Amino acid sequence: MKAHDGMYIGGAWRPAAGTDTIAVVNPADELVIAHVPAGTAEDVDAAVRAARAAFPGWAATPPAERAARIGALRDVLAARKDEIAGTVTAELGSPLPMSQAVHAGVPVLVAGSYAELAASYAFEERHGNSTVFLEPVGVVGAITPWNYPLHQIVAKVAPALAAGCTVVLKPAEDTPLTAQLFAEATEEAGLPAGVFNLVTGLGPVAGQALAEHEGVDLVSFTGSTAVGRQIGATAGGAVKRVALELGGKSANVILPSADLAKAVNVGIANVMSNSGQTCSAWTRMLVDAERYEEAVALAAAAVAKYVPGERVGPLVNAKQQARVRGYIEKGVEEGARIVAGGPEAPLATGYYVSPTVFADVTPEMTIAQEEIFGPVVSILKYEDEADALRIANGTVYGLAGAVWAADDEEAVAFARRMDTGQVDINGGRFNPLAPFGGYKQSGVGRELGEHGLSEYLQTKSLQF
Repeated sequence: MKAHDGMYIGGAWRPAAGTDTIAVVNPADELVIAHVPAGTAEDVDAAVRAARAAFPGWAATPPAERAARIGALRDVLAARKDEIAGTVTAELGSPLPMSQAVHAGVPVLVAGSYAELAASYAFEERHGNSTVFLEPVGVVGAITPWNYPLHQIVAKVAPALAAGCTVVLKPAEDTPLTAQLFAEATEEAGLPAGVFNLVTGLGPVAGQALAEHEGVDLVSFTGSTAVGRQIGATAGGAVKRVALELGGKSANVILPSADLAKAVNVGIANVMSNSGQTCSAWTRMLVDAERYEEAVALAAAAVAKYVPGERVGPLVNAKQQARVRGYIEKGVEEGARIVAGGPEAPLATGYYVSPTVFADVTPEMTIAQEEIFGPVVSILKYEDEADALRIANGTVYGLAGAVWAADDEEAVAFARRMDTGQVDINGGRFNPLAPFGGYKQSGVGRELGEHGLSEYLQTKSLQF
């Protein structure tokens, strides 16, 4: 695979400060496909300095011009979608159709939404005898995960650019090649030098250096709740703003009036997408006691269609594979019943895990409380609507969820009582303008749409 051997800083690819590299492994066949430099604090410092130097000019650029540059970036991403999809498939293991439709397709939609928003957003408003200005925060340190490597980059970088911020990106070490393609796209789109900068590297080294750097005004992080706590503590000590999109254990609540077959099939598809490596996946399926065994049978039949190596890709690395298999074993130890899949590796090569469905899961079990991040579904039984709500809200997370009922009104009434940031009603479609983010330990702040843009703005009022 094509890979740059340097960092993208100040509008150019420049040699890394150190000589260490990171091997990029294809999780489907376990072969090394490329090496990228392992960035150091010195690389991060150079990138932040470049971003700081570029900030005054970019912040002063008229919103319409910033919108035009984001629109050009969208067009470049669209033109290079096949290359992007192939790269994501190689370094993440996502089946090519998934890479084409989601990993390459959704970022184009998101970038386009911010091109339009930058041109129309009210950065200045009059309130009584005050004029309120919404101004860019400054330099953004963006730290992104591997599970949606391009989408997570665009969901941070596009609104930051629209706001007038400059950015230093530290992508996940498992998927740096997609980030390098994005850096090429920013250059091709005509972004001024230093407005976007890229440092590849390990989280404890480059990521920590970026989060701690005194020249960074806001840290936007997507990843585990454990790391999010560390970044939040670091930022708090410096009185620095943070936006944290963290873990999830989302409930798929199927009310008694719902179309059970449709709800179960869509619920299984939701978790199997991206091999279960989705923070918002509906990994807890809640079904009323009367229809519980029917739902279990439907889920077992539905998951059989997701064949590893065909419709379901591998997990991103060996550590993640071992972690998910460990959770499956833990579920068995605690008394849950496997009705599909299991802990055994389905293929001899590649970091695959068998798509797994658990029945007889109780709310206190580990597999019903902790984020597994793999193709594993737990089916829980509830007695009545109050019990369903108790179970749905009974974790430390609150990122997403789903509710199914005979009509939208009934589902909405239940969803309004859920402690979670986003709920799909009867299979509601993805909306790039809807705010995404969580309650409780699922994070701080929102991404996408106007709410995502506001994370990168600060408020000034003038009275006259």
